[in-house]
Amino acid sequence: MLSRLMSSSIRSLDRECNCTVRLLDDSEYTCTIQRDAKGQYLFDLICHHLNLLEKDYFGIRYVDPDKQRHWLEFSKSISKQMKSQSPFTMCLRVKFYPPDPAALREEITRYLVFLQVKRDLYHGRLLCKTSDAALLAAHILQAEIGDYDPGKHPEGYSSKFQFFPKHSEKLERRIADIHKTELIGQTPDESELNFLHKAQLLETYGVDPHPCKDVSGNPAFLAFTPFGFTVLQGNRRIHFLKWDEVTKLKFEAKTFHVYANQQEDKKIILTYFAPNPEACKHLWKCGVENQAFYKLEKSSQVRTVSSSNLFFKGSRFRYSGKVAKEVMEQSAKIKRDPPEIHRAGMVPSRSCPSITHGPRLTSVPRTRRRAVHISIMEGLESLRDSAHSTPMRSVSHGDSFMSSRGSMMDCSDANFDATATASSSLSSSNSSSVISDEAYDPSDSVLPTPVSDNMDNPLARHLNGAPCSSEEDKSNAKGTSKDARLARKNATPGLHVAKNKSSQASDVEELNKFILSVLRLFLVTIGLLFALLLLLIMLTESDLDIAFLRDIRKTPEFQQFHFEYFCPMRRWFACKIRWMGGLLISK
Repeated sequence: MLSRLMSSSIRSLDRECNCTVRLLDDSEYTCTIQRDAKGQYLFDLICHHLNLLEKDYFGIRYVDPDKQRHWLEFSKSISKQMKSQSPFTMCLRVKFYPPDPAALREEITRYLVFLQVKRDLYHGRLLCKTSDAALLAAHILQAEIGDYDPGKHPEGYSSKFQFFPKHSEKLERRIADIHKTELIGQTPDESELNFLHKAQLLETYGVDPHPCKDVSGNPAFLAFTPFGFTVLQGNRRIHFLKWDEVTKLKFEAKTFHVYANQQEDKKIILTYFAPNPEACKHLWKCGVENQAFYKLEKSSQVRTVSSSNLFFKGSRFRYSGKVAKEVMEQSAKIKRDPPEIHRAGMVPSRSCPSITHGPRLTSVPRTRRRAVHISIMEGLESLRDSAHSTPMRSVSHGDSFMSSRGSMMDCSDANFDATATASSSLSSSNSSSVISDEAYDPSDSVLPTPVSDNMDNPLARHLNGAPCSSEEDKSNAKGTSKDARLARKNATPGLHVAKNKSSQASDVEELNKFILSVLRLFLVTIGLLFALLLLLIMLTESDLDIAFLRDIRKTPEFQQFHFEYFCPMRRWFACKIRWMGGLLISK
């Protein structure tokens, strides 16, 4: 009896798993769920914990064992998506940035979006000039420590906080001046709203950068924002396509294509290369979801999309949530008393005993110690978070897609307090992370993409961002091939070896694609012939009295075929079968 009870309890434990979700304020929500529970169940638990109704802007992000980041799909089992052993560790993040944060119905939603955008500012995803950076940081100070008080805030108090990957003493003084003089009297919710209003005007608002290379081999970041598709290089936005202009998103292996129509006769195809096929598929799925959310009028218009149109090749994916317009309409129907918001006080990045602080939940994104029952070697160590942008794999120098991540990537989210120091040193070593008027200026965002022929993909003869008419495509292909040959002559021997290896790998990959396409064509042809044979048998042998079949049987052509060809062939097959049956019986 005791053994049966023990075995049943062990089986019940096997059906359960622990989940830890790191929230936007760096606190942790831990729960136990059934192993076959779907993502929607966990997401609803978190939203109930936060008292959040406008939840369609948010999502849960996780990292698989290969360090590739994903958005948790709510319609699928959690355990099958995680591909790792329990306990599972994930992060709650803003998945779809509201185009107008002021239009959000509830203050709790605006506060969570504020935490996300503040995190983006700290990790360098929200690029801005010095003047804008000072105002944004001052709004954060006002929202989280209140009005300036000489008794609590001594000289140089703003230098104790880290708002950006790197900033100067001049910027710190400017932040303090704005906080002291221009923001007095603003309540936390007013400061947060003003912060969001300023942030949404920046070009990189809502950017979730995916590292790639363009056809010339130059590092770039692709991102999907509330307003369209964006490409950034060297802290500049070099391409921007509105969602209404984007007609198709497609990927094959590591190659990602964006098709767009900017004018009636001006078609554009942008081609980029992800670090690996998994990252490229994640990029494609993010693009499909963002386009459906921001572009469509109703969720009923959502269709299943395929990564390729060649027979059955490629991945299929369907966005399953509401679209932005439906979310706004549903939010307008919310009628309840505003929920209480427990805002956290700021914690300085360096020691500052003169300042009074709240709980250790900081506007500078730093991670709390993990829950007691979570293994030290698992969980948040694998996130290397904010868990918001696509990670870079650990690759050799020759294969690195971004030796210097620039201002766009999370160096770390300081999974432990000790790793925060390493994150700061990595950020400080990167000069492009400096907030300054020279580092980033929105007026510089119209620079063209460097022109070069794509040697890794013979199909990508077009130029990134150039119109794709047939005449221009041919002339551009010739010009770019000459440029590529000149570049190869001037390249170093090591680069030649690397390009030869990559070209050989791409040739093998193209050959495999061709063989698979031929096999698919053969299988489809066999299937069509089999279907025609079944239709022929139905016409000749069945007694189905269907108007469609009856009309075909009455045609002279079918009558001739039936009596001159089909009947003799049937008698011949019947004779052969009887002959073979006689041989078997005689033996």
